[in-house]
Amino acid sequence: QVQLVESGGGLVQAGGSLRLSCLASGSTFSDYIMGWFRQTAMKHREFVATISWSGGNWYLIDSGKDRFFISRDNAKNTVTLEMYNLKSEDTAVYYCAAKSTRSWDRYDGAHEYDYWGQGTQVTVSS
Repeated sequence: QVQLVESGGGLVQAGGSLRLSCLASGSTFSDYIMGWFRQTAMKHREFVATISWSGGNWYLIDSGKDRFFISRDNAKNTVTLEMYNLKSEDTAVYYCAAKSTRSWDRYDGAHEYDYWGQGTQVTVSS
């Protein structure tokens, strides 16, 4: 079982950037595919990004493909989501998630992940 703790959220003006981090503990980090999701009060949990156990493969939400970057450091048990040119519609609680497999695929459904962090708020002011 893995525990996940997100950090790095906050308030930023439109056009700004943020770097979210997720620290994993309790299990072998490289045994997991990692993902980021976001949720607002009005929407279901939405896929943002996912990355393979090695970091060599990733998949992003269409609206983030030229603004968001996902990476991981297995030595530090962390996965990072860098977000640039933020827009008001990026405002949400961002969650880190782990799927217990090394078999890569574009896992973009929340139901496909086994473990979740508590979330970190990102607010983009226009």
